[in-house]
Amino acid sequence: MPISKSAKKSYRASERKRARNLTAKNKLKGALKKINSSNSNETISLIDKSAKNHLISKNKASRLKSRLMKKMGTNEKKKLAKGNKKTVKKMEK
Repeated sequence: MPISKSAKKSYRASERKRARNLTAKNKLKGALKKINSSNSNETISLIDKSAKNHLISKNKASRLKSRLMKKMGTNEKKKLAKGNKKTVKKMEK
């Protein structure tokens, strides 16, 4: 257990961060399990936010989104792209 005052404070802070991270990771896992075409935008957004906050790596986020797009049909992909020309070009290749 921490002895000094600063170590105790650091321990409390790390416990709060740990709880927040676990909640976010569990939310992401649940969203990935319950994925369908109607909530795909929310799931992709959640993946991006998790990568931004360093809960998962950028490569893992990219891999998850890629697999998600692969599961969905081409019409769904085009709806998600919504004018993002780079994304549309990548999907067409």
